[in-house]
Amino acid sequence: MRLDDVAAVHRIEQLSFTTPWPAHAFEQELRGNRLARYVVARAGDTVVGFAGVWLMVDDAHVTTFGVHPDWRRQGIGRQLLLNLVELSVALGARRMTLEVRVGNTAAQALYRAFGFEIAGRRPRYYSDDGEDALVMTTPELTDPRLREIIADERERLT
Repeated sequence: MRLDDVAAVHRIEQLSFTTPWPAHAFEQELRGNRLARYVVARAGDTVVGFAGVWLMVDDAHVTTFGVHPDWRRQGIGRQLLLNLVELSVALGARRMTLEVRVGNTAAQALYRAFGFEIAGRRPRYYSDDGEDALVMTTPELTDPRLREIIADERERLT
């Protein structure tokens, strides 16, 4: 993600979440958060999805993830998640974690396909409606089973 992608990313945020991050938050992340890494998916010159992680010690924590509604169910989320996993491996992370709404079963299914498992629950995590979040985490990123999942996903997407 580049600074000139922020407007498009923010638009996807607004279309995807009831409490979107403000645009300046992405700018701050790109300019000053040494823990943060963000990627975008493009269709031609158009940003159609984005995702980010913070590398905290040896944990890559997925901070945000979104695909424009007009581009969902086309494999873009899969590609973004594969990119985040590969980026996390390259950064030296041992595992990945994230929070996901209890009611977001589509996202949970995608995360499970990449080896994420439920590790806990955060009651009333989301400030907009008080919905609980599931904490999901991967096994060690060097685990042979997870490496096989990553290789299979890479092959599937090429």
